[in-house]
Amino acid sequence: MFVTIDKRGSINLPASLRRELGINPGSHLELSVGPGGAIHLYPVEFFRKIKLSDSGLQKLKEARDSEPDKFPEWFEKVRRDAGTGSE
Repeated sequence: MFVTIDKRGSINLPASLRRELGINPGSHLELSVGPGGAIHLYPVEFFRKIKLSDSGLQKLKEARDSEPDKFPEWFEKVRRDAGTGSE
């Protein structure tokens, strides 16, 4: 997908991509730069009343720093141990 940077340094995400990702006006994105200058955008939702503990913030950092398509071990353990609503 090809996009152009305007004179303000902004880019426009094509409408088809915004629809596919559920990105609307007012949506928040986190930007990070990966190896080789790859730019990653992650949709972020803010919940103002939720505050993470230091350990929760560390787990969030680990998840963000993990390789694409690979979750941190703590997440895989929680996922393996998770039950369903019918249990």
